[in-house]
Amino acid sequence: MNRTDTDDYRALFLRGLPLMDVRAPVEFHKGAFPGAENLPLMNDAERHEVGVCYKRQGPEAAVALGHRLVSGHTKAQRIGAWVDFAAAHPQGYLYCFRGGHRSRIAQEWLQAETGVRYPRVLGGYKAMRNFLMQTLEHALADSGFTVLGGMTGTGKTEVLAQLDHALDLEGHAHHRGSSFGKRASPQPVQIDFENRLSIDVLRKRAQGHAGFVVEDESRLIGGCSLPLALYHDMQHRPLVWLEDTLENRVRRIARDYVVDLCAEFEALHGEEQGFELFGERLRQSLDNIRRRLGGERHARLAAIMDEALAAQARSGEIEPHYGWIEGLLKEYYDPMYTYQREQKASRIVFAGDLPAVLDYFRGACPPAKAQASRLAL
Repeated sequence: MNRTDTDDYRALFLRGLPLMDVRAPVEFHKGAFPGAENLPLMNDAERHEVGVCYKRQGPEAAVALGHRLVSGHTKAQRIGAWVDFAAAHPQGYLYCFRGGHRSRIAQEWLQAETGVRYPRVLGGYKAMRNFLMQTLEHALADSGFTVLGGMTGTGKTEVLAQLDHALDLEGHAHHRGSSFGKRASPQPVQIDFENRLSIDVLRKRAQGHAGFVVEDESRLIGGCSLPLALYHDMQHRPLVWLEDTLENRVRRIARDYVVDLCAEFEALHGEEQGFELFGERLRQSLDNIRRRLGGERHARLAAIMDEALAAQARSGEIEPHYGWIEGLLKEYYDPMYTYQREQKASRIVFAGDLPAVLDYFRGACPPAKAQASRLAL
């Protein structure tokens, strides 16, 4: 089947089609799409040389230089990588920045040298990126949003994971959202975060969802910044408040920030080095809020954390971590969240534990139960 070039960006993202990105690595790492593979026409140094030539001598000289730089064995290697990609992904497409010169060259070389006709994305990366940003803008204008709030450790991520119409902002940012939220592996760059979020919105709207649930977040989720329009919009949307006992919250935090985080580090770096890096991460996270905690409180919680890490290293015990976690909740996080709840009280439409909140979002919350929750606020 002879497939043609496309500008149907919606279909590309809805179907999750494979994408061959022929831009230089420096461009790819600044922003790309989920699942795209970088198989550049020119590497960073070659692209830089061609760019300098273009400014000094014009487009014809720049094109001629590009052909000289990417020739012979270098050219054969790059075409070989494209052939392998096309064979592995027969339904895919290739693209460059604007869908112009580089993607056409790659397409022409593939067909001339190997007979492979591989279609490209018209408009390239720039057009696809603009389409995704418009998708998010339209969702904000057309869709209903409800914000999920609650004290630290109440299980907001667990609620989102069980709702088909939820947008997991922290999941897309690869960060748990708090001072301790940094994961073992890096966050995506800002553009990648926005692209992932927009594709999620696109697919959920295509499934028929007219409204979304998002967690109450600050503007920054680690190093990723919420799109400003989305952040401002969230400040005026209805708020559902998730509740749980202190004991359950401590256990949940220990699971996420101790057990699971330690496992992430050990999977990446091996058991011994991974545990050491995990311990350093916990201590650094506590140090990051030293000024807000105050010297005495920080020193006390740091001592409990050190003892807990030593016990975990000796026997694998997790319970000793409960001490510093409970201390942080009672003395630091809970007062902040109590104040935030008071400030947002007029927006709260429902409050309850995890099963009740799930019922509410699924439309199964009896009116009497909802009314009782409102009266309890």
